[in-house]
Amino acid sequence: MNTHPLLDIHPEVAEALSAGRPVVALESTIITHGMPWPDNDAMAQAVESVIREEGAVPATIAVIDGRLRVGLSDEERRELAQTQGALKLSRADLAFAISERRSGGTTVAATMIGAQMAGISVFATGGIGGVHKGAETSFDISADLDELARTAVIVVSAGAKAILDIEKTLEVLETRGVPVVTFGSDVMPAFWSRASRHPAPLRLDTAEAIARFHKTRGDMGIAGGMLVANPVPENEEIPADEMAGFIAAAQEEATRQGVTGKAVTPFLLARIVELTGGRSLATNIALVKNNARLAARIARAL
Repeated sequence: MNTHPLLDIHPEVAEALSAGRPVVALESTIITHGMPWPDNDAMAQAVESVIREEGAVPATIAVIDGRLRVGLSDEERRELAQTQGALKLSRADLAFAISERRSGGTTVAATMIGAQMAGISVFATGGIGGVHKGAETSFDISADLDELARTAVIVVSAGAKAILDIEKTLEVLETRGVPVVTFGSDVMPAFWSRASRHPAPLRLDTAEAIARFHKTRGDMGIAGGMLVANPVPENEEIPADEMAGFIAAAQEEATRQGVTGKAVTPFLLARIVELTGGRSLATNIALVKNNARLAARIARAL
């Protein structure tokens, strides 16, 4: 287990790491920015329970009062879920929140940093950030992609969020040398949908094979992480053709209202929940649980 003066590791997580037992990191922007109270806390608790059921220890990562926390108690998680004005933290502002004694939810990039500092190799999330549509003029590309290229953590997601340009996101990941492995499928998932029109760069069908691939990269001295794209269960998905209309309508509204930067993704996700009558939120929760289950199995295999 790694220790660091800016890091507070929950005793249960610290004990598991010291004993070499499987641990799965979880992000916290889905708590602070993804859903309203109390749905956000109920979702987070359910995802932690899935990881425990699979024989691993969950470690939700967040910044609370200037401390980078790896693993939260139930009370701390509930308090975070009700925090007003929490920052949305990525690589650029993670240290700012710590130095200024602020609180915030960690994005994929910031969670990867915290996980690596603590010595955690596997992280489950919903979907990664990526290249936004229109990035050729806006240059709006998530820091998650560069983080995957530099930080040796396996990120289990349902692919890039479908509000993004999946094709360009895959191109950037290829350029950065990030392996993209689709679990049990020959095509990339599209977050709420099991299949996009993009073929999977790589395919593996077991948690053990993913763990073996990760270990081999490390043995070869190849830097960086790995993206595992895990399709949402068939009975929980919203087909891509159906989602396309909701996404287009939400993006048109964002453009009309001048929403930019970090505000884009939360705006689009919230508007899509409204347009789908809550269906997208139910699918989002289902896919996070599904990713947590696979991540725990990979952590056990490692």
